[in-house]
Amino acid sequence: MQPLPTPCPADLIPNATGLKPFNAAYQAAKTACAVYVGIERRGQLWTVKADALTAAPQHAVDDTTHDAIRAATLRLARSGEIRPGSGLGPVHYTLNGVKSEDRARELAAALHAALYGDVEPLTRAVSAS
Repeated sequence: MQPLPTPCPADLIPNATGLKPFNAAYQAAKTACAVYVGIERRGQLWTVKADALTAAPQHAVDDTTHDAIRAATLRLARSGEIRPGSGLGPVHYTLNGVKSEDRARELAAALHAALYGDVEPLTRAVSAS
């Protein structure tokens, strides 16, 4: 599995549904010392997961970025687009209850960009909801 580019196009976000696909995608991110991002199908809904623990030791999510991700996540929860109680970092993020695979991919790509310091795609993705 190839490391994801940054910014990562939505169509390259791995579908990590199931133990084998998740382990493969997570290990690939860990090997590349990159932020893990993936989507998983949960019944009729989708979950977005991102984890900065797989990134290089010097990779850090600064407070400004974390605050922007938190604000976007809260806005998505308030609009009903994700479930309240989705995980909000500081190094592991989970967005539960996304209604479609395409939207999950869009949010995952935007979250991935944010975890590399570019919050603009996330701001656009949340504004589109």
